[in-house]
Amino acid sequence: MHRILSRSVAKLVLLVTFSVASTAFAGDPDRVIFATNWKAQAAHGGFYQALVDGTYAAHGLDVQIRQGGPQVNNRPLLAAGRIDFLMAGNLLHAFDNVKNGVPTVVVAAIFQKDPQALIAHPGQGYEDFAALRDAPVVLVAKDAQFTWWQWLKARHGFRDEQLKPYNFSLSAFLANPRAVQQGYSVAEPIYVRRQGGFEPVVHLLADHGFSTYSTLIETRAVTARERPDLVQRFVDASIAGWRSYLHGDRAAANARMLADNPELTIEELEASVALMKAQGILESGDAAEHGIGAMRAERIAAFLAEMVRADLYEDGEVDPSKVADYRFVSPGKTASD
Repeated sequence: MHRILSRSVAKLVLLVTFSVASTAFAGDPDRVIFATNWKAQAAHGGFYQALVDGTYAAHGLDVQIRQGGPQVNNRPLLAAGRIDFLMAGNLLHAFDNVKNGVPTVVVAAIFQKDPQALIAHPGQGYEDFAALRDAPVVLVAKDAQFTWWQWLKARHGFRDEQLKPYNFSLSAFLANPRAVQQGYSVAEPIYVRRQGGFEPVVHLLADHGFSTYSTLIETRAVTARERPDLVQRFVDASIAGWRSYLHGDRAAANARMLADNPELTIEELEASVALMKAQGILESGDAAEHGIGAMRAERIAAFLAEMVRADLYEDGEVDPSKVADYRFVSPGKTASD
């Protein structure tokens, strides 16, 4: 009974918040451009949910979602002031910005686990993560070879002799039962089932020490400093959108994503949501106690130290205090506070 009452109270508070927001922003809404790092997919679903169900509007925001993709790099647009918020893949991008003096800051961590994974064929002895370091072939894309592959070598004993280029096609992996391939844990397993007809072995790097937050919301440091109310409203609305996308009616958001990315299917979107829930991508870690979007300075500092040990950064090269602004999703804070 207590849980039922708590959920009811939480819903009531959220409705009141939306009502107040609608009243407070009865004038012209703030126009916001939010750019993602890839084409529309279920991993963007909460943002689309907030767009189509009126949550952004209720927070006084007129949001345009601008897709990324294989030929689109939205990252430079944030520092240049051509977009207002950016969805970043993981903390390595934020570390690079601090290292290079790019004035951006992380304001929320939507995913507690990075969905980056290694996938393998069943029945080949790869059910144990440690066995992957003996695989004859590991297919890894060029950018990953200079980031988490270096960490895999330093932390888990993988070797460059295993490395083969991954060109974002499953053909080489499917043709070689002994091959291992990188993949997004909420996407590639679906494609393997569809194209290969089998259930792959999936090892999340996050479950083996790659403790970065993922699907980060970044903004310019000057925006966080001079327009904290705008940042707070965008973060709160995005978090509310993600809650609703995971646990409510997501049909309209899915339809909007299908319109933006016709390569998707409803079946793929729903399968991806199921994987996000099963793997604890959003609601594990700090979010289990403090809600979606939560992040802690200690965890970011610990991940940076791990990357220093992997020789991705020199000691002292990145100041962790400049990576994130915790005011908007501090532990204990929720979108309805």
